[in-house]
Amino acid sequence: MPELNKYEMTEADICRVYITPAIKNAGWDDVLIKEQRTFTAGKVIVRGKVVERGKQKRADYILYHSNKSKLPIAVVEAKDNKHSVGDGMQQALGYANTLDIPFVFSSNGDGFLEHDNFTGAERNLTLNEFPTENELWNRYCTEKGITAEEETLISEPYYFDESSKEPRYYQRIAINRTIDAIAKGQDKLLLVMATGTGKTYTAFQIIWRLWKSGLKKKILYLADRNILIDQTMTNDFKPFKKVMTKIEHKNMDTSYQIYMSLYHQLSGDENLEIFRQFKPEFFDLIIVDECHRGSAREDSRWRRILDYFSSATKIGMTATPKETEEVSNITYFGQPIYTYSLKQGIDDGFLAPYKVVRIGLNVDLLGYRPEAGKTDKDGNILSDEEYEIKDFDRTIVIDERTQLVAEKITEYLKATDRFSKTIVFCVDIEHAERMRQALVNCNKDLCLENNKYIMRITGDNPEGKAQLDNFIDPECKYPTIVTTSKLMTTGVDAQTCKLIVLDNIFGDNGMTEFKQIIGRGTRINEVYGKMYFTIMDFRNASRLFADPSFSGEPVVIYEPQEGEPLVEPEGDTTDIDETDGTDSPLDGDNASTETVPPVIIEPPMPPRARKVYVNNVPVVVLAERVQYYDKDGKLITENLKDYTKRNILSEFSTLEDFLTKWTSDEKHDAIVEELKEQGVLIEALREAVGNPDIDDFDLICHIAFDKKPLTKSERAKRVKQKGYFQKYSEAAQQVINALLEKYATDGIVDFEDTTILELKDFAAFGNPIKIAKLFGGIAQYQQAMRELKSQLYAA
Repeated sequence: MPELNKYEMTEADICRVYITPAIKNAGWDDVLIKEQRTFTAGKVIVRGKVVERGKQKRADYILYHSNKSKLPIAVVEAKDNKHSVGDGMQQALGYANTLDIPFVFSSNGDGFLEHDNFTGAERNLTLNEFPTENELWNRYCTEKGITAEEETLISEPYYFDESSKEPRYYQRIAINRTIDAIAKGQDKLLLVMATGTGKTYTAFQIIWRLWKSGLKKKILYLADRNILIDQTMTNDFKPFKKVMTKIEHKNMDTSYQIYMSLYHQLSGDENLEIFRQFKPEFFDLIIVDECHRGSAREDSRWRRILDYFSSATKIGMTATPKETEEVSNITYFGQPIYTYSLKQGIDDGFLAPYKVVRIGLNVDLLGYRPEAGKTDKDGNILSDEEYEIKDFDRTIVIDERTQLVAEKITEYLKATDRFSKTIVFCVDIEHAERMRQALVNCNKDLCLENNKYIMRITGDNPEGKAQLDNFIDPECKYPTIVTTSKLMTTGVDAQTCKLIVLDNIFGDNGMTEFKQIIGRGTRINEVYGKMYFTIMDFRNASRLFADPSFSGEPVVIYEPQEGEPLVEPEGDTTDIDETDGTDSPLDGDNASTETVPPVIIEPPMPPRARKVYVNNVPVVVLAERVQYYDKDGKLITENLKDYTKRNILSEFSTLEDFLTKWTSDEKHDAIVEELKEQGVLIEALREAVGNPDIDDFDLICHIAFDKKPLTKSERAKRVKQKGYFQKYSEAAQQVINALLEKYATDGIVDFEDTTILELKDFAAFGNPIKIAKLFGGIAQYQQAMRELKSQLYAA
């Protein structure tokens, strides 16, 4: 037994002395025990221009069935001995639910509390009774009814080499659940994973394990865009290079094992269905990427392929399953076997959060009715009718509207970074071309340097499509801004896209397309500084954030008034709204004095034969807003300071409460980290206040408790003037003065940490041990430092 009293041990000591030995004594090999296992990246928190990451989720122990399959089977949460054996159970259950782990343990070093997620039962164990790997695995197989044959398939390892990555926790769950279901004989499966979370990599690992096990030997991977197939073959599916082919010709080569194809490449029309060159039993596994598209309809060409290969196992993958009266993924594939949502991805820090800049133009918000005698650009008199936001650029084109949208995009980029990769989504190809021209005229200087600065990338334009790879390549500067309509709504892996502009129209069934478009910006690329992105919304598409089927709200929505900057100001001017996101841009403080005309219900007009082009129409901005979302996904109405005050007061109800904790033994960094988890970023506050010399303590007291802030220099000077430390020797007082100088210049406040004394500023006083002796020893030095901290922050 150790000499140190168990009750006085830290949690780390309890793990080292009691828990780890107990697990190893039960026969667990070192490679199967992963301590301090981090499984999320830490949510990206955006406040103004300040971007930080929140805490990563980390389990004290994750235990694996075998090093071969890397299947996590147990999680153990440790606590120090001041806690009871079961105090860590609820935390451990949270981790187990997230990680899909069946056996859960909590320990304080006295023993273990076990929770079985199969039965819901709990039992207490001594340190010597921790289950062996075989015991837990046998219980796992028994509860799931796994046969010996199924066990071989489930234990098939992932693909891994020196350059490959390990599956993230949610990818592992998706892979394992799929393998489990196929092992049990399920022949249709649906995986729902948000854009940017690695659906293709997940599909690769599923195929790899099924293929290596010999259960599936001929695999067909279907997609609807060439770029999706090419990206897949070049990147995630590269290990299949020798056995993989892309179907591009009418004559099929049956010697390969992995076949990549566009669905229309195989199906054509009913008289030329190339897939019939294969025997119906040729493929035993078919993966349908982006299955929310054609395959969901009973009469679609994808469905003809799937129905022909009736004996094959089919896996549908999508970020946005489609469920309408005519189209249903679930009817065909069944309920999703696993779902990883956009909101989960943002919360875990694997996906980028986003701001929304909502811009309401007068013609969009109030409608446009031509005055009597108004003619189009061809001289034809316009009929007397009301045009609404859904009509612009579809049935009527107003030059001034196009120009103002281009100007606002340019204004935003000039205020942030003109080389931020930007996608402008337009109503149709013709609109995309007009928008390209308008943007070129707003950015003549950069287009003169390189005519690829702004390009149109649409399905009918080979020059633009040829530049798509360069646009999504983080290392390629050009094209920077692209206009498009439908081509780039899905499957474009634009890692460094920082601005998405919505000037298209989302109808009643537009949620799927909306989600797909949002997904173009959700990838994070820290190397290139892409931690979040901005959506500039001209069509009030942000109303869809309130739809129950949308998961993953923006961190901010900003609606600047006419004449206000497009980039939201810092501090008090940061405007956020705690509503459901459906409010009109004209509501509340941002309301225009103009009146919105009543809605008049009239019989539908017959479809117009062509677009009407008009000009000389006054188009202005009526309202703009940015809205942030807090840690719980609620829109924040207050400005940054008020929001911060509310969150601080939820943690510390009085100044005395805060002062007690700040001057206690708890690290000041821990308090700052705790506030960060509430969405309070100290550096964002410092920018808002505009004084870099204010201590974190004064910053919080000023915002939350309305106290006049002191600079660090003023606080240090006040302590010196009190003469409180004259009771110490002159040499000790010199050390204290040096520490106060270090605080005033660098903000160091953890005085009790003797590593501070190793800095060159204290070299003249000797090493830390010698300095501590000036106070009578280490214990006396630390007591003096606690007094110093107390005096420094005295009210």
